Parts: sequence; structure tokens; C-alpha cells
Amino acid sequence: MGENGDDKNKPLNRLVKTEEAEEIIEMVNRGIEFTKEILTENERLRFRAFQIEQENQEISRVSARGGLSTRLKEELARLEQEKQRLLEEYKKVEKENQEYAMRYVEVESENNNLANLYVCSYQLHSTLDFSEVLQIIMEIIINLIGAEEFGVFLLDDKTRMLRPMAMEGRELSAVPSIPMGVGSMGKSAETGENYYAADIEETQRERDPGEPLVCIPLKIKDQVIGIIALYKLLPQKTQFANVDYELFTLLAGHAATAIFSSRLYTEAQRKLSTIQGFMELLTH
Repeated sequence: MGENGDDKNKPLNRLVKTEEAEEIIEMVNRGIEFTKEILTENERLRFRAFQIEQENQEISRVSARGGLSTRLKEELARLEQEKQRLLEEYKKVEKENQEYAMRYVEVESENNNLANLYVCSYQLHSTLDFSEVLQIIMEIIINLIGAEEFGVFLLDDKTRMLRPMAMEGRELSAVPSIPMGVGSMGKSAETGENYYAADIEETQRERDPGEPLVCIPLKIKDQVIGIIALYKLLPQKTQFANVDYELFTLLAGHAATAIFSSRLYTEAQRKLSTIQGFMELLTH
């Protein structure tokens, strides 16, 4: 009886056991799903943690680069200041070099000018022949001053006229004598002062014999014995240099002395020849 009762309850027990199993399975499944969710969330969190770590590392690198950039900027600023200082020093040295170069050229030019002046002075006093002295003066004016048209006038003490003695670029016979005190040349001879025309660069214009570009009085002490008149400069000569004024001073003194000495010598030689001629006539 009891056994039969037990047999009758077997399907119910199986049913209960089945429901419990399903519940367990469901719980297990839910556990599995929950575990999957936890694993997924954990993976997501781990991935996010990895991202954050990467971002932190990137931030660190950027920060490091930023620090380096700041140092580089400071270094570049320092180098820029150093460059500016060196450029200023370079410009200063370059300017000094240019000044030294210019000064060297000036000194070299002055040395050449002194040498030329010495040669000219030596040549002027190397002869007592009046014609040779005039020729030397003409060559000095052509070669060292750069004049194309000019002349040498000597003062006639009796007539007080400036008579042309030698000309370059003009016919000597076509140039008239200039009275003392008349025109630029006459006034220059009267005062003993150098004369320079206002339009000294206008060298192509035909000039009146009494109105040259430049007048250089030939003086022995304060006594004027003649005039060097410049009418036209060479095309490449647009203005006077310092050496030209030194040459003018040379000509004003040394040329005058050479001319005066050669004239005295020529007159003395002429008188001596005349006396010798008379002596020969008397002795024969």
C-alpha cells in the first residue's frame, strides 16, 4: 500500500524536481548572463582605464614637449639676442673696416699725391730754361689736374696787362691780353686770391678768355707775376679733389718761383750774350 502510494507520488516529485532544476538552470543562466555582463563591464572599464592611462601618458608627453618648447623658446630668445648683438658687432666692425679701407685709400692717395707733388716741384726747379719751365707747368696741369683748355698769363709790369704766354686747347694768337682788375682773371691777379666759377661743373661751355673756370695767381710772396687760367676740364673730371687744391698751392708758389727764376736767368743770359758780342767787336 505504502509502495503504491509512493508510486503515485513519483510524477509529482519528478515535476517538482524539474521545476527546481529549471529554476536552478535559470538562476545559473542568470548568473552566467550576470557574469558576462560583469566581464563585459570589467572589459569596458579595463579598456577605459587603458584609454585614461594612454591619455595621461599623452598628456605627460605633451607636457614634457611643452616644457621643452618653453626651454627652446627661451634658448631661441637668448640666441636671437646673441645674434642681434653679433650683428651689431659685425656692423660696427664692418663700418670700422670700411673706415680703415677708406682711410687706407686716402693715405695711399695722399702718398701718391705727395710723390707727385715732389716730382712736380723737382721738375719745376730742375731747369732754368723759360720754355722748359712753361712746358713742365703745362704737363702738370694736363696730367695731374685734368684740364683740357687752359693757359699761362704773365703780367707785363709796364702795361699792367696779363699777356698769354702758353695755351692748351686754344690758339695762343687768338687769346687777348687781359687788363689788371678787369673781369674775373684781372680781379684775381689784382687781389692775389684764387678764383673758382660758380658753375665749375659746366665744363663744356665756351668761356670768355677773361672769365675762366679757375684762376690761380702766380705769386712770389705777395707779388703776383701772372695767372694760370683753367677754361675747361677733361670730360671725366667733374669736380676738384683735395690734391687739386694742393697742386694749385704748389703752382701758385713753386711755378711762380720757377718762372721768375727762369726769366731772370734768360734775361741774364741775353745780357751776357750782348756783352760778349760787344766784347768780341771791341777785341776785333
